[in-house]
Amino acid sequence: MRIEMIQSLVDQVKDEVVAWRRYLHKNPELSFEEVNTSQFVYDTLQSFGGLEVSKPTKTSVLARLNGAYLGPVLALRADMDALPITEENDFDFVSRFPGKMHACGHDGHTAMLLGVAQILCGLRHEIHGEVRFIFQHAEELFPGGAQELVHAGVIDGADSVIGIHLWSPLEVGKVSVMSGPMMAGPDTFHIRIHGQGGHAAEPHVNIDPILIASQVVTNLQHIVSRNVDPLEQLVLSVTQFHAGTAHNIIPETVELCGTVRSFKTELRQKVPELMERIIKGITGAHGSTYEFEYQGGYRPVINDEAVTKKVWDSLTDIFPEGTVVEGVPDMGGEDFSAYQAKVPGTFFYVGAGNLQEGITFPHHHPKFTVDETSLSIGVMSFVGIVLKQLCPTIG
Repeated sequence: MRIEMIQSLVDQVKDEVVAWRRYLHKNPELSFEEVNTSQFVYDTLQSFGGLEVSKPTKTSVLARLNGAYLGPVLALRADMDALPITEENDFDFVSRFPGKMHACGHDGHTAMLLGVAQILCGLRHEIHGEVRFIFQHAEELFPGGAQELVHAGVIDGADSVIGIHLWSPLEVGKVSVMSGPMMAGPDTFHIRIHGQGGHAAEPHVNIDPILIASQVVTNLQHIVSRNVDPLEQLVLSVTQFHAGTAHNIIPETVELCGTVRSFKTELRQKVPELMERIIKGITGAHGSTYEFEYQGGYRPVINDEAVTKKVWDSLTDIFPEGTVVEGVPDMGGEDFSAYQAKVPGTFFYVGAGNLQEGITFPHHHPKFTVDETSLSIGVMSFVGIVLKQLCPTIG
């Protein structure tokens, strides 16, 4: 009966959830700029009635639903920000703003959590405890909105926190859950190599920073292949190489930027030391100089075992056998980890890809989109988890 009830409740809001997602997709706002998005969320939540709605920061929203009975505090989180990408899709709700696009599914996350809030408002008399709906700004831009909201107190007093990410590499209809390390800590680096510029026809009287930088790029890969245990999970990628102004000029400077992804604190501390040793050695051997900046990013997402088990049990209760699958670690980063540093929590994926429909583009791609069937699965997941944990009479 419980499964049929949840499905019926989700069916009642699914069209609104799709409409909300399409509105948000059409009107994206970048990190720390979500003024209209947060106001839309605020006004929509107010329309449900029964919620305590506030703005902990200028572009975030918190809604609190106090149940009829005392009990635990369960926080649910959705992120709202878009990416600085020009969309290349051709459906009728593409972004209205060149250079701004929901290319990671945050529009869907926000729409799903709105649907969950609407459903649970109607079940307040069954809830033992409190549900907090966190609509977070600026997940995509370090230092991120999650840490700012933690400082603002949105997670204070919570017993656990749960987040969902729509995931295009996972086929729609699947839900991926795992305990322990799930997403890596994403660090960034910036390297400037200073040579001596001059005419390209006279390389012997110059110090060529392009040649030196090329050796740096190649040798940095030895950190992963030769300086770290092969069983460790580590990614080091140089993603930007900027140099030169003309075909016949050896430039003065080369700039390199990139990212390092890992799970362990010790490894995150070791990698910049290894990088600088390589950079210093190569530049010194060629008579050039360098500047090296390394910035630690978000903490790794590490799912709490007890919370994850509750989520797993809740989802396997409401979905057919084979829907919920064991997840594997991913080297992407997420500032959901800021909440997990404060209270136990878990983060999981809802499949949003569809090979038959051509919905296969990766996150952060100009043609990224999601199978909108995934929105109902996400809503059903959140509702099922809340009912299982806070509604003993029907969960």
